[in-house]
Amino acid sequence: MKIGQIVHILAILLLIGVFVQPVPAAGNQTSDSATNFYNIGVNLLESKEYERAIVAFDQALASNTTMIRQSDALLYIYQDKGYALIQLSNYSAAIQTLDQGLVIYQNDEKLWYNKGYALFKLGQYQEALNAYDKVLLINNASLPALNNRGDTLFQLGRYQEAVDSYSRANTIDPNDTYSIAGLAKARSAAGAANQTTMVIGIIILVIAVGGVIWFIMFRKPAEKKQDEKIPQGKKTADKKSGEKKNTKGKKN
Repeated sequence: MKIGQIVHILAILLLIGVFVQPVPAAGNQTSDSATNFYNIGVNLLESKEYERAIVAFDQALASNTTMIRQSDALLYIYQDKGYALIQLSNYSAAIQTLDQGLVIYQNDEKLWYNKGYALFKLGQYQEALNAYDKVLLINNASLPALNNRGDTLFQLGRYQEAVDSYSRANTIDPNDTYSIAGLAKARSAAGAANQTTMVIGIIILVIAVGGVIWFIMFRKPAEKKQDEKIPQGKKTADKKSGEKKNTKGKKN
């Protein structure tokens, strides 16, 4: 073989080595299944296929979460799964999911807000109020939290506090129809409650004054002590003594 042919062959092999990439072995290929399941869940959630979305989120959580922990994807899984459960009215399961997320993301506004909503729907008003207060510690200008907090206080019968919460919401957005309606409702209830309290106070006062007057006018005076009487036995003895004297007198 001539030297020119050898050089030509080497040149061809060099070109093959540069432009043709080796195919990696199947065992060396890697994929992030947690991310894939998360993306599937998000798409299903947007299509309002809540049950299937929950299954996808559970599959993501059951996978290796190392990659999604490095981004906000893990947080979004807890947020979105909790939201999907709320849409299905499964409030207890929603709270359980949101609490799992709060173990990792203790100051996430959305997790606390959705927990407050789920608690409210279960009638656990004081716990819901605590959750909304937590939201407002994180973001004191949260309009939805202020409105929902007003609803919760209203259910607790704390009407004046509800007025204050709706007023704060109305200050943030004067055109917010929800806070406007809530404010009117709470003010009306607070006024009625104050009037009822005043009436009850007046009734109690009248009863108390009437009781004092009755006691003064109709109470019985203390009975005077009766004079001491001579014991009956002594009178009997005197009488018998007199009779004996009379008898003696007759005989004389």
